[in-house]
Amino acid sequence: MLDLNSIEYLQTVEGLEALYVDAAPASLRKVVDRITPKYWQWISASRFCVLTTVGSAGTDGSPRGDDGPPVIALDEYTLAMPDWRGNNRLDSLRNIVEDGRVSLLFLIGGENFAVRVNGIARLSADDKLRALFEKDGHIPNTVIVIKVVEIYSQC
Repeated sequence: MLDLNSIEYLQTVEGLEALYVDAAPASLRKVVDRITPKYWQWISASRFCVLTTVGSAGTDGSPRGDDGPPVIALDEYTLAMPDWRGNNRLDSLRNIVEDGRVSLLFLIGGENFAVRVNGIARLSADDKLRALFEKDGHIPNTVIVIKVVEIYSQC
């Protein structure tokens, strides 16, 4: 059995980077700061994403899904995600109030491709915004509004 106390860990970014070659140019070119038609096509076909947040209590990864896309685009730089009733732990929502940094990973079952969004989120209980998500007389308690900082695909 491996002695966990004997493992050497990387201590610097320089040490990490020395172990890898430079990123492929194509992997850098695909990163944009807005929702392009191609990325929206993928996001709107997705029925599932993972919302990750960070706050004083730590990190949180929360599965989000719907019978349609889990988000809508308010404009080419902004996504909105309803917070439908769940377990009411509020881990992600607390984190967003404390520290707005979020990431979304949009997936489609059976595909080996994903779209990643990194952004800054705020939480809103605005009636007009919540009404955009009305389903069968129900509206979400809050809506997560995400300003896209970067969006890109990943295999």
